[in-house]
Amino acid sequence: MRAAIRPFVTAFSIACLPILMAAAPVGAAFAQNAQPDAAQAPVKQIALTEKQIEGALAAKADIDPIVSKLPEGANDKPDPKALAQLDGAVKKHGFANYAEYEDVDDNINLVMGGIDPQTKKYVGDEIVLKKEIAEMQADKKMAPKDKKEALDQMNDALKSITPLQFPANIPLVVKYYDKLSEESPQNQ
Repeated sequence: MRAAIRPFVTAFSIACLPILMAAAPVGAAFAQNAQPDAAQAPVKQIALTEKQIEGALAAKADIDPIVSKLPEGANDKPDPKALAQLDGAVKKHGFANYAEYEDVDDNINLVMGGIDPQTKKYVGDEIVLKKEIAEMQADKKMAPKDKKEALDQMNDALKSITPLQFPANIPLVVKYYDKLSEESPQNQ
């Protein structure tokens, strides 16, 4: 059963990675509706530095314990105490505040969504997603209802791909691909 679900989970995770990571980790803890929607604010794209990527990787170890303690289904308004803890955690890793960390994390994940996991080369979100859609369509083990639902979601994601404004982010993120993919939600 696990082997039959793995392609779906992988495809869905890759398809939704930019959307999910834009809301993670605090957005998911504070959001009443976990489903992304078209009204979600677009990612504020920035030029990344190697120091920012290293800081984001290092900060995850401090952020994850805080986020894991946050209640599910909390208000849309974040708890000031939790935000203060998150601000403190990221400041140790060179960020001015948690909002800056989120901007960096969002931009990392924009690039990660376009990296082919097999070749570890950036090919773009559209190509990765189309490949995953083709693999999903060829999967004979998945229930037709689940397959249709997943394909609909993936096709919707294909329509809402955000083009990269800073192509110089690609080689930086590719350099840290293995470490970043270890930290992504699909591997936890």
